[in-house]
Amino acid sequence: MSNILIQLLVIGLVAGVAGGMFGIGGGAIMVPAMVLIMGLDQKFATGTSIAAQILPIGILGAAVYYRNGQLNIKYAVIIAAGLVVGNLFGALFANQPFISSETMKKLYGIFLLLLGARYLLNR
Repeated sequence: MSNILIQLLVIGLVAGVAGGMFGIGGGAIMVPAMVLIMGLDQKFATGTSIAAQILPIGILGAAVYYRNGQLNIKYAVIIAAGLVVGNLFGALFANQPFISSETMKKLYGIFLLLLGARYLLNR
């Protein structure tokens, strides 16, 4: 197997485990791994991450949470509607000529720092 194929499979596996455990994966695992480990461009990694998530990747994990009474389908549908619209607007913004990959990296880093600080400091 090629090195790139192995890297992509490991990224997918780690993101899948994180998705099943924490509900994260694309933005928090796959994009940074593709940029920092594989050396891909930020926008290219973001687009690839979104494409990998198009299929119903969470269906099996969601089924486990549903069986255990830990899933609100109504809330999930409402969030999904927001995701569809938000994803479109986010992609349109990120692909403007005045938004460079370097700017995207910085915005993403700020987002992760703020998110991490909130998790660490709020109880």
